[in-house]
Amino acid sequence: MVPFHLAIPVDDLHAARTFYVDVLGAGVGRTNDRWIDFNIEGHQVTAHLVADMPSSIATNAVDAHDVPVRHFGLVLSWDRWQSMAQALEARGTTFLIKPHVRFAGEVGEQATLFLTDPAGNAIELKSFRDPERLFATR
Repeated sequence: MVPFHLAIPVDDLHAARTFYVDVLGAGVGRTNDRWIDFNIEGHQVTAHLVADMPSSIATNAVDAHDVPVRHFGLVLSWDRWQSMAQALEARGTTFLIKPHVRFAGEVGEQATLFLTDPAGNAIELKSFRDPERLFATR
């Protein structure tokens, strides 16, 4: 796996650090007073401090849910997704889209959930029972 790098805006670095470390289990890399590098499952996500966050989130209908168009996420193993979903539910997480299986019985069948960080960045955690189906079209 080659790690990706993603930079996201946040309006409170302390809240971002708490969320990504305590809720998602990220490690912390380089930091300064304007940004923090997080290690999320081996990927580098950098939270950059901004004065204002966008106030609305555009959505598209996907399998009867309003999926935030601007989001990022992780594809986890089935067991890892199940344990993350259970841990998030146990801590009383407010979900944009609650943990569920979408496209049941179809090529793209997947477990998914959506939540936001404290700055409103939408995050999807998903999994496929068969990882080979990630890009399958039929």
